[in-house]
Amino acid sequence: MIIWVIKTFFCIFAFCKLFLQIAEIMASDGWKDVGYEYICIDDCWMAPERDSKGRLQADPKRFPGGIRRLANYVHSKGLKLGIYADVGNKTCAGFPGSFGYYDIDAQTFADWGVDLLKFDGCYCDSIQHLAEGYKQMSLALNRTGRSIVYSCEWPLYMWPIFKPNYTEIREYCNHWRNFADIYDSWQSIRNTLDWTSSNQKIIVPVAGPGGWNDPDMLVIGNFGLSRDQQITQMALWAIMAAPLLMSNDLRHISPEAKALLQDKDVIAINQDRLGKQGYRLRKENNFEVWERPLLNLAWAVAIVNLQEIGGPRSYTISVTSLGRGLACNPDCLVTELLPEKRKLGFYEWTSSLKTQINPTGTVLLRLERTSSVQFSYSAVSDSL
Repeated sequence: MIIWVIKTFFCIFAFCKLFLQIAEIMASDGWKDVGYEYICIDDCWMAPERDSKGRLQADPKRFPGGIRRLANYVHSKGLKLGIYADVGNKTCAGFPGSFGYYDIDAQTFADWGVDLLKFDGCYCDSIQHLAEGYKQMSLALNRTGRSIVYSCEWPLYMWPIFKPNYTEIREYCNHWRNFADIYDSWQSIRNTLDWTSSNQKIIVPVAGPGGWNDPDMLVIGNFGLSRDQQITQMALWAIMAAPLLMSNDLRHISPEAKALLQDKDVIAINQDRLGKQGYRLRKENNFEVWERPLLNLAWAVAIVNLQEIGGPRSYTISVTSLGRGLACNPDCLVTELLPEKRKLGFYEWTSSLKTQINPTGTVLLRLERTSSVQFSYSAVSDSL
C-alpha cells in the first residue's frame, strides 16, 4: 500500500480544490501507475461541532461539497480516499473526537466512501479507554461492511507507560505508528531509525501481510533533506516494509525527488510479497548495515554512512555475513539500486563487497542467488 498525504495538522488550511488537483496529478503523472493510490486528509478537516444527529461533518468553507463529493471524484480517478479521526474526546488540533461515537463515525466514513482511517490518540483520559477505543473502532469499521484500511497510533501512546501488546494491536489494526511524528530534517530521520533498530526485536517479528509497522511519512521532495538523505529515507523505508506515505506537494516536486519516489525497483522491495520486515544487521565505525529477506531467496541490503562531515567513505563487508549466510551461498548476482542503478556482478560466498558511500547517504543493493537468476532466465527463455 503506498499513499499520498496532505498533512493539515496545526490547522494549515487545505481546501477541497487542493485535493482535486492532487488527485488529477496522481492519476496523470505516473504516481498511480507505480502504486500510490490513497489521498489522505489529516487533522483539521472537521467542523467544530457534530450535526444534530451526532455525526461528524466537514468544515463547510474548506470542503463546501462535503467529503462524499470529494471521495466520488477521487474514486473517479481510480484512487482511494483516507481520512483522520481520534480515539479520544478531541483530535490533536481540538476538533471533535470519536470517544463515545465509534459506531456512528465508522458508519459515517463508510457512507462517505472513505477507504482508510488514520486514528490518532490525543485527549484520551486513560490507557484503558485508549486500548478499548482502538478495538471498538476496528470492530465498528468491520460492521459497516466496507473495506477500510485501519491506521492506528495505539502503540505510540502506550510506549511512555509500558510495552504495547503487538499481537493484540496486529489483531485490530492494519498498520500502526510506534514513534514520534517525523519532520523534514535529517535528525528526525535518524531518530526514527535509531528507535526502530533499538526496538527491532520487539516490532519486526509482528510485521507481515495485513499488519505493518509505520515509521511515519516520507518527507522526500520538501526542503530539509539533502539528495543523499532523501535516498537514505527511501532505501530504509523499503527495507522496513513501511507504508509509503508521502507528505509533500506534488504540484512543485523536483524531477529528482519524483524519480526517487517513483523508482519501481525500490518500490518492489518495499512491496515484496514475502512480507518480511527488514532489520539492522550491524553498526560499526559510523556505518549501519540493514537487510531484508525477499521472495525467491533474494535479499535487499542497505549500507548507511551516518557520518555527516567529510567526503565519501569506503565500506567493505564479507558476503558470508549477509542474509544469515544464505544470500550468496554459493554465489549471487549483486545489483545496486540506489544511488545509481547498475549491476555489480557475481560474487562468490567467500567474496568481499566494497562500496563507496556519501555522508548521510545509503547504497541499496539487491542480492539474488545465482540459481534463482538462472531459473528466471530459463523460464523467460522457455516462455518465448
